[in-house]
Amino acid sequence: MYEPTWDSVSAHPLPRWYDDAKLGVFVHWGLYSVPGWAPQVPDILTLIRDHGPAYMLRNNPYAEWYLNSMQIDGSPTQVHHHEVYGAEYPYENFVEVFNKASREADLDAMARLCQEAGARYVVLTTKHHEGFTLWPSSIPHPTKGEYHAERDLVGDLTAAVRDQGMRMGLYYSGGYDWPFNDAVLAQLVDSMLAVPKGDDYREFATAHVRELIDRYQPAVLWNDICWPSGGNLAELFAHYYNSVEDGVVNDRWIESTLPRNTASELMLRGFGEVAERLWRFIPEGRKELTFSTSNHFDFSTPEYKAHTRIKKRKWEATRGVGNSFGANRNERAEHIMSVTELVRLLADVVSKNGNLLIGIGPEPDGSIPDEQQVPLRGLGIWLDRNGDAIYGSRPWTVPAGNTSEGTPLRFTARDGAVFAILVEAPGTQRLHVRDVDASGVTDVRLLGVDEPVSWTVTDGRLEVTLPDRLPVSPAHTFRLSPASGIRAIPQPD
Repeated sequence: MYEPTWDSVSAHPLPRWYDDAKLGVFVHWGLYSVPGWAPQVPDILTLIRDHGPAYMLRNNPYAEWYLNSMQIDGSPTQVHHHEVYGAEYPYENFVEVFNKASREADLDAMARLCQEAGARYVVLTTKHHEGFTLWPSSIPHPTKGEYHAERDLVGDLTAAVRDQGMRMGLYYSGGYDWPFNDAVLAQLVDSMLAVPKGDDYREFATAHVRELIDRYQPAVLWNDICWPSGGNLAELFAHYYNSVEDGVVNDRWIESTLPRNTASELMLRGFGEVAERLWRFIPEGRKELTFSTSNHFDFSTPEYKAHTRIKKRKWEATRGVGNSFGANRNERAEHIMSVTELVRLLADVVSKNGNLLIGIGPEPDGSIPDEQQVPLRGLGIWLDRNGDAIYGSRPWTVPAGNTSEGTPLRFTARDGAVFAILVEAPGTQRLHVRDVDASGVTDVRLLGVDEPVSWTVTDGRLEVTLPDRLPVSPAHTFRLSPASGIRAIPQPD
């Protein structure tokens, strides 16, 4: 039984199911799915690094930010909205369209796609920054009233996901609720000032999350941006863990400390304007999309980036299959990850102790665009053959290496074996694994291939000859056993 204190909830161990799962699907679905539009621009990190936060917000590639983007004067999204719907067409008009379309959504089909992709869990946006909820909450929105889906999309998708043998996680935007305080983010400083102040918002958000916990028992409780200060967040976590003992919470629960007076706000805006003007002089390593972490979390959540080293603490890389999480009909094929890119990203993330939460954006009727389905289905096919190197694995001594011919490798370990994943197409049939002493290896197999692999070890150096008829694959995986028979040779930094 967890007590409502930080000491108590911080003792919560990472559940094995989550560490073993490795792959989840992030479903962004809401009113923004109706317009389904964002400009054709590079990914969000490139925009921030090259042009700064204000430019990124004006040209935001996230279609789920449509409500915010359409309110920035002269933004591509505002121009698009005026051309397609008219300058006087309010965002609230999308409610009727969304409710009509989602009423007949085939959520079993959505869940099957996630299962066929090889996912072990799904996370759904129950309320994004737009404030609209995908469940019929008993708590009315303070400014919008009954601002929720007619159908219980959270409950129905939860049932469908569990029927497919996966775990269900729920996302909630605790940091932003734009209609609550008429927030518009156009500059760097707005990212802080847009968080609603006051006890009323904290009580509203807390009641929502408690309702989600009590109704749906989510396996993952995924908050976004931050959490309003002044309450008892440890108490909320204790309630969650006591309700879902093997549940997990992410890191984006830092309690906001916002200026409470005009002078402090003006000072903060001044600092923000200076930062925007001097953006090109800021070191590249600091120009990132970052989220502060709370007093307790089970895993961290870098967005559109991955770590370069093995992290001792569990983490989850999150990004969309394109440059947006929500459906963006303006994206082209070159903006969508290929099967090869998605497979290699998963291998890289898992080698460094991470899970991958890959995002898809359904249409209002719940259907997933074909161009988003292709990489997910391809990933599922690859996992059918290579899943032993992914599911239930743990990081090896080092995450990465190379063959002498220059083909990069990613390493994982499981069940007394080390897996070496070739994350580029091999340039030669005969491969030599560099920087590894394989003197004790007694068995080498190529996953997904029935015929034996020709291999030798000379002075600790492993040489493998690939089969003449090597199957086409985004990444080939060798199983080397026993794990005790192979060690990484330390390299200078």
